[in-house]
Amino acid sequence: MAETAEESANKHTIPVIDRMMEVLTAIEQRPAGLNIRDLTTELGLPRTTVYRIVNTLQHHEMLRRDEAGIYHLGRRLLTFASHVASRASELDLVAICQPHLDRLASDLGEGVKLSVIDSDGILVLAAAQGRREYALTVAPGQRMPIHAGAASKLLLAHLDRDALDYWLSKPLAAFTSKTLTDPKRLRSELSRIRRLGWARDKGENAPSIQAYAVPVTTRSGRMVAALSVPFLAGTEPSRMEEIRMAALEAAQAITQDMPE
Repeated sequence: MAETAEESANKHTIPVIDRMMEVLTAIEQRPAGLNIRDLTTELGLPRTTVYRIVNTLQHHEMLRRDEAGIYHLGRRLLTFASHVASRASELDLVAICQPHLDRLASDLGEGVKLSVIDSDGILVLAAAQGRREYALTVAPGQRMPIHAGAASKLLLAHLDRDALDYWLSKPLAAFTSKTLTDPKRLRSELSRIRRLGWARDKGENAPSIQAYAVPVTTRSGRMVAALSVPFLAGTEPSRMEEIRMAALEAAQAITQDMPE
């Protein structure tokens, strides 16, 4: 009897990876997360098998376990996701921007980030490390506060009114004394950012870290990301201006590399 295509394909899979994918899928479908007992019941697998799988996934940061013993999807999945366009027709921002990020990081010696806003908030899509002493470490896949920081404010500033209302209706946590948590004051700051064409973080996430962010746009002028350069508080004003101007020039160069 001829075997089916599915039976043939199953001969060339690894069962333990299939089980790992089942665990990830189960947790993906439950925003509140699942504990070991939930996973054992839902997947029909032995408890010891589930325990070994989640431990392995947690070790690789594919899962995280909270204080209540509930497992959630891990931050490393964001890093993977940052390199994948959700549709084939979308701009491959990482491919277009990464050479410019690398060049800017090399020229300035500072770390450089490319951030976007999606349904979950602010995501660092790509990054380049600086070689300057005390350069701040940046990494793709990081999630940043929606309202605090240069890139976050810049991305908020270019949302339409409904989208902005949605984000500002959520609780706005204070990370430092510089964090804007009052929606009215934040709206005023966002209007100022739109007029200036760039944003500055004066220590809103951490007192010792500041940053500039500039818009990355298509050739038609549609903003698609924020390019930002973080640096230590206390940096000389002349150096800060050098960083801001270099970021603006890099963003303009990216726009020139965008497809028509």
